Amino acid sequence: MLQRPGERLPWEPAAQSNTQPHDEPMPEVQRKSNYFTPNRFYCTETICAPCGVVIAWAKFARAESPTNILEFLASVYPTEESRPAYICIDKACLVMHTSVINGSWETWKKTSRLIVDTYHYITHSIDDYLCKKWCNPAPLDGSAPNLVIVVHDKDGNPYYKCAFNTQACEQLNAWLGGFESMLRKMTQGNFDWFLHAMLFYHTQKVIERQQKSSSQKGSSDGDSDDSDSDDSDSDGSEQEF
Repeated sequence: MLQRPGERLPWEPAAQSNTQPHDEPMPEVQRKSNYFTPNRFYCTETICAPCGVVIAWAKFARAESPTNILEFLASVYPTEESRPAYICIDKACLVMHTSVINGSWETWKKTSRLIVDTYHYITHSIDDYLCKKWCNPAPLDGSAPNLVIVVHDKDGNPYYKCAFNTQACEQLNAWLGGFESMLRKMTQGNFDWFLHAMLFYHTQKVIERQQKSSSQKGSSDGDSDDSDSDDSDSDGSEQEF
């Protein structure tokens, strides 16, 4: 049966669009009105390093709730030694609020700080004191000097810049979006294998690109050192003569 784009039969579920703001609680999960279609996972959650390397991924069955996010983080970082200094989440303020309520913040606050990525931070409420005070990705009050650095433009004028890429996961999601039409039609086993293989491939390409960039930078530094040594030798020779 052929269907036009956007067309659906009465028994088919409507396409889900996540219109819930990232700084508001998740709505209650609605029950299915029929069983003509299989259940689907709500979303796929990923953890990335700022460079783009994928660290872990998981499927969330019903909702991207703060509780599920905390459990996912605890499974990936089970010990305090393994936890990063900063964890960037689009709904970090909600996750922090939930963590304070359930008591897990007593252990997380020793090692990590939850911040919102720069893309979603501008959409959060300006009246949310917890978000503005503790989840700001670029605070200028000196509370997180590792997040903001001062650089200079081509004219020598200083300006503030984020020290890390806080949108690595959003960029990965945009890349994975190209495979959505295929992934939605796969069985659970095929979905897991394909997604894991593509994330592995993506990580290998990121590492390869980083190694190539560092080698080019090292060779350029070496060339400049050689030219400096040549200049010093010539200067010395001129002095001797």
